[in-house]
Amino acid sequence: MADITSAVGGDSAVAFMVSAGLVYEIVAAACSSPQTTEINVGARSATLMKWVNLGLAQAGLFIVIGACLSDHPAAVIAGGALGATLMYGSYVHAQRSGLQSDAPPTETYG
Repeated sequence: MADITSAVGGDSAVAFMVSAGLVYEIVAAACSSPQTTEINVGARSATLMKWVNLGLAQAGLFIVIGACLSDHPAAVIAGGALGATLMYGSYVHAQRSGLQSDAPPTETYG
């Protein structure tokens, strides 16, 4: 079996990927998904984006801690920054698309 560390370019690459993946995991834990945001944003835009922002703040805390503990802090920060940027962009796009859509939501409110 191939050594994954060698395959992805060493310890810095692993630290970068773990850092980026952590952002995705934390945001996913705090939110539903960009797809659900797009579908139901009409009634819950502020709430959905609040949880995106809280998830990113939590992820940022973990990234800072990870960078402080790592032998490769730049890779941890770079991975976390890229993950945060891509996830935030996904949710902003979902919010805009959903608000412009005439498609019915999957949730009903009474």
